[in-house]
Amino acid sequence: MRNHTPVTEFLLMGIPHTQGLEHALFVFFLTFYLLTLVGNLLILLATLTSSNLHTPMYFFLGNLSVFDIFFPSVSSPKMMLYLLGQSRTISYQGCACQLFFYHFLGCTECFLYTVMAYDRFAAICHPLRYTAIMNPRVCAILTLSTWMGSSVHASVLTFLVFKLPYCGPKEVGNFFCDIPVVLSLACADTSLAHRVSVTNVGVVALLCFLLVLTSYTRIIISILRISSSEGRHRAFSTCSAHLTSVLLFYGPVVLIYLRPASSSWLDSMVQVLNNIVNPSLNPLIYSLRNKDVKLALRKALIQGVRTSGV
Repeated sequence: MRNHTPVTEFLLMGIPHTQGLEHALFVFFLTFYLLTLVGNLLILLATLTSSNLHTPMYFFLGNLSVFDIFFPSVSSPKMMLYLLGQSRTISYQGCACQLFFYHFLGCTECFLYTVMAYDRFAAICHPLRYTAIMNPRVCAILTLSTWMGSSVHASVLTFLVFKLPYCGPKEVGNFFCDIPVVLSLACADTSLAHRVSVTNVGVVALLCFLLVLTSYTRIIISILRISSSEGRHRAFSTCSAHLTSVLLFYGPVVLIYLRPASSSWLDSMVQVLNNIVNPSLNPLIYSLRNKDVKLALRKALIQGVRTSGV
């Protein structure tokens, strides 16, 4: 260790086996990043401006839109810069910040999906007590708890990874700093950090998934007891968007962190799906089959056009 100089910056190598595709990748990343920003800002606009959407379900959807704006912003801007020929280097502190915010936002989203599943459970299984169960105070406590829990989760992971010495090499085999690629560069034993990170991510993901599964099991049982087919269809339609988002969220998590073998190319592709593509799909998932959101958006846009015309 005394013969090595500590690393002060890292080199982001990008997606493996994509040399010569920089311009195509730039267009791809820029397109999905802009779709993510515009789509989630529109959802946020609808939930803020429409009094009909001032309910717990849309309160949590607004929170999800905020995190879907910030989540791809952790990695996309830096990657698009070096795809245009800018420097691929990222400072030691910048790498630590990327890792922290990636896991903070990702864990918050995981908790938020769990809270949204509980909200649907309360609405469908206990409709008469729904407003009492999901009152504004409870919604605020649940939201703050997701932020605080995620902050602790991300802080522990970032501390474990960056308390290790890094003295070279400094080439990060991905388009942003994440635990598996950064740990491989440490010049010390990484077994503790690796075990704790896998356990931490695994426990959080598994616990949230089991809670979501429990909520939806109870929801399905309650829906099947509804006598009218129209009532069953309406109940299922309120849950289908959330369930689709949950499946899209947990798939990449399992493939990246919980599978035994690792492939740098597959990991990068799954990260692109998780970081770039999924956040742009949520506005479509939640608006295409939701008449309330579409109506609120239409009203907000018409009002905006009229205001600008005046």
